[in-house]
Amino acid sequence: MTNPTELLAPASLGPLTLPNRLLMAPLTRNRAEADGTPTPLMAEYYAQRASAGLIIAEAATPNPVGQTYPNITAIHTARHVAGWRRVTEAVRGAGGGGMFLQLQHGGRVGHPATSGLTPVAPSPVPLPGTIFTPDGHRPAVVPREMTAEDIRTTVADFARAARNALDAGFEGVEVHSANGHLLHQFLARNTNRRTDGYGGSTEARIRFTAEVTEAVAAEIGADRVGVRVSPGSTVNGIEEGGTEEIHPALAERLGGLGLAYLHLVTADPGDPVFHAVRAAWPGTLVANPVLEQISGPAIEEASARLLAAGADLIALGRPFLANPDLVTRLRLGAPLNQVRDRYLMYVGGATGYTDYPALAGQPSSD
Repeated sequence: MTNPTELLAPASLGPLTLPNRLLMAPLTRNRAEADGTPTPLMAEYYAQRASAGLIIAEAATPNPVGQTYPNITAIHTARHVAGWRRVTEAVRGAGGGGMFLQLQHGGRVGHPATSGLTPVAPSPVPLPGTIFTPDGHRPAVVPREMTAEDIRTTVADFARAARNALDAGFEGVEVHSANGHLLHQFLARNTNRRTDGYGGSTEARIRFTAEVTEAVAAEIGADRVGVRVSPGSTVNGIEEGGTEEIHPALAERLGGLGLAYLHLVTADPGDPVFHAVRAAWPGTLVANPVLEQISGPAIEEASARLLAAGADLIALGRPFLANPDLVTRLRLGAPLNQVRDRYLMYVGGATGYTDYPALAGQPSSD
């Protein structure tokens, strides 16, 4: 078990000095307005958790066709920017250490009943089963294969979204290339059946993620850009194939850009891919551990293993959801709240969102 002071000590990240090494991982919670604009309730939620070393705000779509589910945030209109600015101002007013915004395009994880548009993807391979829409669960549709022009336009949309994020008060952005969404679909063999320069070889499969990241870095500065990956993940029907080749190669290609960080989902220090990525990645590595339970000792033990294996910062999701004052609780060795009904995570409203209690007599943020 690590001493919690190691987690709670200040750290550097790009141009930022973080008050501690604990990052709040991006957590989609379906609390935006129908058009993707953040709500006042979201501002309250993030301000409650302002003591995180850095908050990585939930996935925001860079264009209309990238929308995944109902009430997902977006960052491609002036109204979106204004809504997010209320969030960043609330966090800053609560003494927050800063915020990045995750940029996510759903690719085939979308539906015309939600976005009004046919989803796009590297190849016309549909999401298995059904997908949740405003009309309930509907069968997934076959996505339209992206043309070369679609790819160029989408790359530009990510860069524009990154600029919008800075205009909204974020310190930087996280490019989402994980969990079976569009960029991850280009990495995976079962969703990428292209025979052009974006499919087939390892070099071609990582090309789209690399070009999106390069464009975003050119737009706002590389030291304000992170990338999230999930090696070996099967979320949303993904079957990567060649995980042990794809992710070190991607880390190596991105390594020369001077990015703020690379973020590994469900990081496992016992996984050879973790060590291969660490060896290939020259910069700050953020690790999101798998936790069997939410407790101070569990967090400290998992974090100690990852830090010893080469991680620099630790990202946590559910512990921050259930504990707005997580940093205070870890510092004091206090018991942690447990996540209530998972259904409440995605249904809107304050219940299961902003009503988790802080310690008696303590503010929700340090």
